Amino acid sequence: MERRVAATMVAMLALALVFNPLTMVNSDATEDEIELREERAFRAAVDRVAPSVVRIETVGGRERIGDALLGAGPTTGLIVGEDGLIVSSQFNFLRRPDSILVQLPDGRRKPARLLATDHGRMVVLLKIEVDQPLPVPEFAARETMRVGQWAIAVGRTFEVERANMSVGILSAVSRVRGRAIQTDAATSPNNYGGPLLDVHGRVLGVLTPLSADPNEEVGRLEWYDSGIGFAVPAEDILRVLPRLRAGEDLHPGLLGVAFVGPDPNTAEPIIAACHPKSLGYGVFLPGDRITAVDDRPIGRVAELEEALGRRYAGDKVSVTILREGKTSRHELTLAAELPPYERAFLGILPRRDRSAAEGPVTVRFVYPDSPASVAGIAPGDRLLAMAGSELAGADDLRRRVALLASGEEVRFEVRRDDETRSVSLVLGRMPESLPDDVLPPARDARPTDAAKGPVRVKTAISVPDIENEAWVYLPKGHDPTVSHGVVVWLDAPGAVDDEAILRLWRSACDQGGLVLLTVKPSKAEAWLPSEEAVVARLLDEVIGRYAIDPTRVVVHGYQGGGTLASLVAFRHRDLVRAVAAVDAPLPGHPPAAEPIHPLAFYLFVTEKSPRAASIRRSIKALGEARLPVEQQSIDAAPRYLLPDEVERLAKWIDALDRI
Repeated sequence: MERRVAATMVAMLALALVFNPLTMVNSDATEDEIELREERAFRAAVDRVAPSVVRIETVGGRERIGDALLGAGPTTGLIVGEDGLIVSSQFNFLRRPDSILVQLPDGRRKPARLLATDHGRMVVLLKIEVDQPLPVPEFAARETMRVGQWAIAVGRTFEVERANMSVGILSAVSRVRGRAIQTDAATSPNNYGGPLLDVHGRVLGVLTPLSADPNEEVGRLEWYDSGIGFAVPAEDILRVLPRLRAGEDLHPGLLGVAFVGPDPNTAEPIIAACHPKSLGYGVFLPGDRITAVDDRPIGRVAELEEALGRRYAGDKVSVTILREGKTSRHELTLAAELPPYERAFLGILPRRDRSAAEGPVTVRFVYPDSPASVAGIAPGDRLLAMAGSELAGADDLRRRVALLASGEEVRFEVRRDDETRSVSLVLGRMPESLPDDVLPPARDARPTDAAKGPVRVKTAISVPDIENEAWVYLPKGHDPTVSHGVVVWLDAPGAVDDEAILRLWRSACDQGGLVLLTVKPSKAEAWLPSEEAVVARLLDEVIGRYAIDPTRVVVHGYQGGGTLASLVAFRHRDLVRAVAAVDAPLPGHPPAAEPIHPLAFYLFVTEKSPRAASIRRSIKALGEARLPVEQQSIDAAPRYLLPDEVERLAKWIDALDRI
């Protein structure tokens, strides 16, 4: 029997048994006796539900989606209807199996058909034909669940005759945007689709690998047996069972808005942007604050996510907003999906002079054949106003263009020398390739730069509780009052030494105003997926210590370091603006493009590498997500970049602040 029971829990149960007059245990009971009674209680709970727990086998279908292996082998299901209705996790059905076979606890085998899927909760409903009623377990109401109560995760994968179980506690009653309860009982493909029980044998929920990260559909592999497991409350499944029985696929309901502030647990629900293709576009404006959903007060983004997370596409919701001291109420229908957001493109690079932080935007470069070029805008022109409203710097222009869709017409007030004219243009699509032109300087050279003295040594950098070695290189003549880009370098362990990287990047850093941050893995042989948090903390330290341009923050890596670079970007959209990876596929499906946190990719495909095919699939996935991706082929065996390739990459980084 698989068990995970903390010593403190055993002690608590011991106290309960000692002082409970209904038990036969006295104060002299040994620890072994307590543990034996405990195991009997857990087994009794499992035995009570076991007749309703089935084994499911799937045959055929896809083995992977992209580079992600799909669930295979037997899985578990739970009978929810005496007429042959069975729920299970979607995990083993993502592969779209050709056939499904259900084995009942008495050994009978029945073909099954998939009726419908709840895509928001990763639950499927199956149907088998039966000639006698099947046993349906008792379900626990959500309102009776308490954090800290016993929780038993049950599967039927090892042996048909005996259910496997894992014991823990219920550690949260509202997780994954209100869709799940959480347990520290060990959950994995061995029990996905099976029930999570209370100590009385009542079903709390159905185990499924949901992800707490809104950018991930399926929970991370490293969560298996890690003390973080999720189950969809049985009450929620029963509520939509008639819709699933009727063959209706259910999808999460989407509102289509993005909010100010990266942390939903602390951020107020102040709208930063609205998807141009959502029903709320034109209804909600940047700066609006959502105060209630269906008259339920909302104070934080997390509360809004929970309120909407329990709803489905097609559901109508009432959203109350506060704008300039006045409230208004709006009825909206949640969408099943929104077309991928595609960043609109004006076609300029702004200058980075200190004056560019506020007021008119001076044009540094105009992309050939871009909307700005077609409208006659030229380098040196100053953009005074957009859509009748004065501009307050390049960041303001970038934000306002991002709120629009490609194909929208917008008017600018443009000054050239002493002449001001009005220019109307149609915004285009963000390009994926670099212009061939040499980019002019982003700012005027300052006589004081040379006087700053060469800062041409690498400096160790550290943060508390992190043991990874890291160092920073500051560009020649580093001026602490001028914003610089930053390149985070993540090597394939042992592939390229520090001095070689510094020799390759020194000129690019000095000429392009780039800070180079190098982070080493904790283990010499490989990066750990969890080290994405380490890289993010060190990057955050650099951003806090030096003046950094947030539009030019790049995580760059080779092979395993490149894959980790993408993972850092996926999970820390508020910090990272671009990824440059050499001979490294993505770690999974990329997040969708969105207006507040743009993300761009530069992927080098080493043609003679065994990873080349995976990288090309990654490029395709990025295109489908509408994330800009520059690709470059290296017709050679796996290697890092040559000097001319580093130079081109540095040029791409220099152009990341494009608008």
